[in-house]
Amino acid sequence: MTAPASTPHPGFGVFAKVHREFHDALADEGWTPIAGYSGVEEKILSGTLDHQARTGAVTRLARWQPGAAVDRTVAHDWCEEVFIVSGSLSIGTLAAKQDGVRLPAGTYAVRPPDIVHGPFFSDDGCLLIEFMYYPPHS
Repeated sequence: MTAPASTPHPGFGVFAKVHREFHDALADEGWTPIAGYSGVEEKILSGTLDHQARTGAVTRLARWQPGAAVDRTVAHDWCEEVFIVSGSLSIGTLAAKQDGVRLPAGTYAVRPPDIVHGPFFSDDGCLLIEFMYYPPHS
């Protein structure tokens, strides 16, 4: 018997994720806008981040609509891994898109905390899978 859907499974250790078997992660329900990112939505697949305690891990999908953009650089205090599943993402701004660096599907990045990255835009839209986590305390 598996744990109830709201109880973290002990097998995930400090990441405290809930055990969940196969499901349609691309279904229409569960997408929410990402604050400060116009035209970008997220769907949390598993986990949580506790920013106060600097613990936790999240796996999420991020869906960028065609023309979506973040016109500033960002940095955060957690580790991040990003894989572009479909479409493309560009580094740069819409105002200077001719100077942008296009990142096609299959592109991957891994960042430790506090790395400045962006700005970004997507001409044709894209789907990303992102893994965000605070390193376990040693």
